[in-house]
Amino acid sequence: MKQTKQQNGNIVAIIAMMFLYAMIAFVTNLAAPIGVIWKNQPELMGSNMLGMMGNMMNFLAYLFMGIPAGKLLVKIGYKKTALAAIAVGFIGVFIQYLSGFPTGLAGFWVYLLGAFISGFSVCMLNTVVNPMLNLLGGGGNRGNQLNLIGGTCNSLAGTLTPMLVGALVGTVTKDTAISDVNLVLYIAMVVFACAFLILSFTPIADPEMGKTTQDTVFEHSPWAFRHCTLGVIGIFVYVGIEIGIPGTLNFYISDMSDKGAGVLGDAAAIGGFVAGTYWLLMLVGRFVAGFIADKVSSRVMMMTVSTVAIILILAAMFSSKGTTTSMPVFTGSSFAMVTVPISALLLVLCGLCTSVMWASIFNLATEGLGKYTAAASGIFMMMVVGGGVLPLVQNYIADKAGYMISYIVPLIALAYLLFYAVYGCKNVNKDIPVD
Repeated sequence: MKQTKQQNGNIVAIIAMMFLYAMIAFVTNLAAPIGVIWKNQPELMGSNMLGMMGNMMNFLAYLFMGIPAGKLLVKIGYKKTALAAIAVGFIGVFIQYLSGFPTGLAGFWVYLLGAFISGFSVCMLNTVVNPMLNLLGGGGNRGNQLNLIGGTCNSLAGTLTPMLVGALVGTVTKDTAISDVNLVLYIAMVVFACAFLILSFTPIADPEMGKTTQDTVFEHSPWAFRHCTLGVIGIFVYVGIEIGIPGTLNFYISDMSDKGAGVLGDAAAIGGFVAGTYWLLMLVGRFVAGFIADKVSSRVMMMTVSTVAIILILAAMFSSKGTTTSMPVFTGSSFAMVTVPISALLLVLCGLCTSVMWASIFNLATEGLGKYTAAASGIFMMMVVGGGVLPLVQNYIADKAGYMISYIVPLIALAYLLFYAVYGCKNVNKDIPVD
């Protein structure tokens, strides 16, 4: 009877974590499509780099909150950390809503503040979700499987967010305002409020995470494990890849100048649909991988998808903008065919590759850490700042040299992930006690 009760509790906890996984993507994926609006304001003069600043602020928060979030998790537990994160998220989105009232650069600065505060929220939520799903699954392939299934919920929210913003905006002009997407911000605030209420009444027991004395905890650190240290770098570059590919692609298609894709019609809406289709493929990839993750190792997955993604990006970079293709895009309720440069289709297909990377890197980097897992999770969250840094660098290059050339940034990052999967993920510090 006791075992059955514990299993039921685990199921409730897993469902709660899946729901939080979706919220992470919903808030994070607001940045790029809203950035399309801001970059077209006269004060920002069409700068892709400035348009990506909201995304940068969102991920910069991880640098400041990553390790404190890990410590908070150990101190107050999973549920209280999640509730605090949800409350912070509501405040962050509300401030983004308020950015629609001031005019000019004042509103942009208010928006950046809201994006920064929202980043604190998603960092805390990530710190809760990943180690808990891994522990509830018992680590290994099963832990990786739960994280992949959770990633499916994450990708669903990530798919719908840029589509909804794009559909509300249509074609972005200098007269388009942040208030045009208030509906999305209302939805985000309602989701946070409902999540807080639901989670308040959801029983979540904290699993044992190696609660020990202070002397034992600080005998070593996650940095003492080479595979963990290299995995931290892997998380940094991976999130930059995941965000940079669709974010820059959205800018490329939405850009009506000669530098852009030259898409006719509601370019911002099409850009949102194309970016959303990338996230939809991430959903498909995670869903499929969730069924095979207990049979295929994280290392094999990483080697395969890194190689394929490198090939796809190289093909996109060397393709001609004049070479177009009809591509099915998901509009939120159905599929429609749009004409885009073939490079857009190749980049969207990268979503299938990036879909399994987060869970696989996390799984490989924490394997064998034992009681150091919680501290490692905080470090990983800090390095998610790569999702702000790499896309910012990529869009600086896009401003100076062109959109396709800017994909050299995720290409180099993917080369590192291939190295990590082949060699860097091996645990050579098995002599360190972790019990």
